[in-house]
Amino acid sequence: MQTQNLAIIDTYFSSLAVGDLDKFASLFSDGVVWHQPGDNKFSGDKQGFGEVGAMVGGMMEDSQGSFVVQPDGKAMANGDFVSAPVKFSGSKVIGDVSNEVDMQGSDLFRIEDGKIVEVWLFSSDQEAEDNFWNM
Repeated sequence: MQTQNLAIIDTYFSSLAVGDLDKFASLFSDGVVWHQPGDNKFSGDKQGFGEVGAMVGGMMEDSQGSFVVQPDGKAMANGDFVSAPVKFSGSKVIGDVSNEVDMQGSDLFRIEDGKIVEVWLFSSDQEAEDNFWNM
């Protein structure tokens, strides 16, 4: 089970890297719950993949297509949970003001029956992330 769960998270990151949103979507249960941290326009719990997909699309639009999330070390499994160190970055320019985010974090996934059912994200600097998304 742990090997299968790690493979699901590997596929999660590889589908994001190449923009394969169909593959990305197929990894989630219909009732997935995504806990987006912070105090910004994307923060809060997302219920179902429709809300998760809308959030991810909103982040790509808001970052002018520059937002990238990638593994930053080896993921580790413990039963139904997989913890993955990540690095995420993005930049945007609004008028003559530019802003960027480039930081590490940790993503925690709960997997049941081969599907991601719950996700928790943790940033190394939540205030900086909030400032980026609130610009």
